[in-house]
Amino acid sequence: MGCIPTKHANRSPGREAVALAAETSCEKVDLPDFVNIATGTPFTVSEVEALHDLFRKLSNSIVKDGLIHKEDQYLAINKKQNLFVDRVFDLFDQKRNGVIEFGEFVRALSVFHPDAPEEQKIAFAFRLYDLRQTGFIEQNELKEMVLALLEESDLNITADAVELIVHRTFDQADTKGDGKIDQEEWTEYARNNPYVLRNMSLPYLKDITMVFPSFVMHSEVNEADMAAKPEM
Repeated sequence: MGCIPTKHANRSPGREAVALAAETSCEKVDLPDFVNIATGTPFTVSEVEALHDLFRKLSNSIVKDGLIHKEDQYLAINKKQNLFVDRVFDLFDQKRNGVIEFGEFVRALSVFHPDAPEEQKIAFAFRLYDLRQTGFIEQNELKEMVLALLEESDLNITADAVELIVHRTFDQADTKGDGKIDQEEWTEYARNNPYVLRNMSLPYLKDITMVFPSFVMHSEVNEADMAAKPEM
């Protein structure tokens, strides 16, 4: 693969150390295009770099291939198999190849950013509940996901309470009365019931570099370059 050239313009201290280590071992270091990946998301380039270190740690948990496998995800959150976790993984895996690449990780995670548009959160939540991918949320799908969410949160409520949640949701959301919730109905329901999206915003993503200070490396890409880059 060849060595990294010994001269780089405007190297930051963090990148200098990476490059020096690569030159010593005569290995090429392939870094993602942080600017391109950050484009169209609420994340800054520096935050995407911080996420890259987090991603690298997760993706090397079991198989050191730079990809997040479902087993890596369960190990990271210390959870047993769960429908909710599986569904989130499937939605992050946009290429549907059984692994999550870094670009997929950032773009999917950006939906949970507090500054992400509400319509993106609503659409993601709809896909989360549409387990069979039919374009509709049916009562059994909603019940399955409610149970999975309760399990993921280590909450125990009675079966009657779960049934009540499902029935009340359909009473309000299924305005067409056909026994299923389509995208239009879900959008209206979510806008009228903001609590539905409360799990779709993760406050710590507001400034990821403050949450994971040990992961941060000074970007060698000027933020002005990011602002000047057109959206995809």
